[in-house]
Amino acid sequence: MRKKTMKTKNQNSMKELTKAEEQVMQVLWKLKKAFVKDIIDHLPLKDGKPLAYNTVSTIIRILEKKKFVGYKAYGKTHEYYPLVDKSNYSNFYLNSFIGRYFGGSFEKMVSFFVKQNNVDLNNFEELMKYAEEHEVSSQGEKSK
Repeated sequence: MRKKTMKTKNQNSMKELTKAEEQVMQVLWKLKKAFVKDIIDHLPLKDGKPLAYNTVSTIIRILEKKKFVGYKAYGKTHEYYPLVDKSNYSNFYLNSFIGRYFGGSFEKMVSFFVKQNNVDLNNFEELMKYAEEHEVSSQGEKSK
C-alpha cells in the first residue's frame, strides 16, 4: 500500500507515519526534545517490556529521513526534537483520512459518526457549522 504524501505551504513533502513512527512522534511532541532513552521511557510497553533501544533508534532514523525529526549532537549522543508541528501533521492526517474514507467530504464523515455514535443534536449542529466554515475557507483558498 502506498503512503499518502502532501505538499505543505513550504513545499516539503509530508508522508503518513506508521503506527510505531507516530508513537515516537507523540512522545517527542509531548516532551519537545528527548534522547532515545527518554523516548523509550514514555512509549507503551510491548508484551510487558519496553521497546529495544536499537528499535527506537531505527524508528528515529527513519523519522529523520522523512524530515519529521531533527537532532543536536553531544559527542556520540543525540538529542532529538520534532521538525513537524503536531497540529500540521494532525491536519494532514485528518484530510487524508477524510479523503480515503469519505470522499473528501467532512459532512459525510460527520454524518457517519452521528449515525454510529448517537451524537446529540447540539454537537451535530456545532460540527455542521464548522464544516460550513471549513468549506468556505477551503473554497477561498482554491480560488486564490
